[in-house]
Amino acid sequence: MTSDNDRRRGLLARLRERPAARSRGRRRLGAAVRLIAALMLAGGAYTVFAPGAQAQDNPQLTGAAAEGKALFDVSCVTCHGRNAQGVEGRGPSLVGVGAASVEFQVSSGRMPLARQEAQAHRKPPVFTDEQTRQLGQYIQELGGGPVVPAGDDLHEDGNVASGGELFRINCSQCHAFGGGGGALSSGKFAPSLHPATDRQIYAAMLSGPQNMPVFGDNQLRPEQKADIIAYIQETLKHDQDPGGFNLGRYGPSTEGLAIFLVGIVALVFASLWIAGKS
Repeated sequence: MTSDNDRRRGLLARLRERPAARSRGRRRLGAAVRLIAALMLAGGAYTVFAPGAQAQDNPQLTGAAAEGKALFDVSCVTCHGRNAQGVEGRGPSLVGVGAASVEFQVSSGRMPLARQEAQAHRKPPVFTDEQTRQLGQYIQELGGGPVVPAGDDLHEDGNVASGGELFRINCSQCHAFGGGGGALSSGKFAPSLHPATDRQIYAAMLSGPQNMPVFGDNQLRPEQKADIIAYIQETLKHDQDPGGFNLGRYGPSTEGLAIFLVGIVALVFASLWIAGKS
């Protein structure tokens, strides 16, 4: 008797639990439907308003940058692509390189590049100074980057002695002690500094062209850059050879080799002469 009553109570309890379980299932299903509806509504709103937001994210170019874009689309787009994003196998992306890189490459005639080689050579520039600034302004407004300070004389307040020390530590390994340049690996080379202007030297330090490392303001402060430029312009570019023949200004290795060859030959002939006299 007791067993039958227990079975009836268990059956009633299970019957009461089923509506509650169905109620929880309906609530979960309703929550899922509402979530899906909210996601669809958000997606639809984004589709409607996203084009307008994207248009606002592309600000209008300034006058100089617009002129630079016109020049870019004629002379540079073939290798560097639309919006300067680069073309694989032809030219790298210019987004983020800044006006400094453009000024160095274009003002020194290295760009536009005549042909693909191990390194771009210096040649007469194709663009005027104004056109170079316009190209640089266009690239600057595309993605930002380092910019050369205003003015043509960037070493007026530079310390020549300090610049010489900095040059010997950071630059002479590649550009040689006299700034005449030197050979590197894989057909590349460090160019001579003698034809470079203040702005080109400053731009090269900021952008690190070819194999040159980047000397940003964290590596060399602006006043230190001015010191190096002062040393190059005031010392290396003047024919100051108090020792006589400069041997190409390639540094102590050349001088040591010359002394060794000349000195040994002189000693040999002197020894033979002394032996013959005796």
